Amino acid sequence: MKKGFTLIELLVVISIIGILIAVSIFGLSGAREAARDARRKSDLQLIQSGLEIYKADCNAYPVTAKIVAGATLVGLGTPSTCAVANTYISLIPSDPIVTNLYRYAITASGYEICTSLEQGTGNVTCGGSSNCGKTCNYKVTNP
Repeated sequence: MKKGFTLIELLVVISIIGILIAVSIFGLSGAREAARDARRKSDLQLIQSGLEIYKADCNAYPVTAKIVAGATLVGLGTPSTCAVANTYISLIPSDPIVTNLYRYAITASGYEICTSLEQGTGNVTCGGSSNCGKTCNYKVTNP
């Protein structure tokens, strides 16, 4: 008597394993989107904190050109509380998906920071634009 598995038994087991892998991959994609959205919200809160400290020292919010992903937000030198040696954000974060971006705009009352959440809905504008790589659907404004 020979011991072993038949071809049919092996194919059934391989099929079941394949189905389980496919189901788990689709199940994890929602968790990945939620994790990236949580990082986006955290990044915007970090930028918001840096902007508020900057305003407290420099008496104004920084110009739009200073808030660029990968850059550093430092003081202007005037007034004396806004020294060039002051670092408000050591590294301005970027969106977890390279083609998306964080949009920053100065408004009459303060500023707006927008991004596109993967699990978000709706449409918001920052500085008159709703382009965040995709359509902006999440906004943070000055408190």
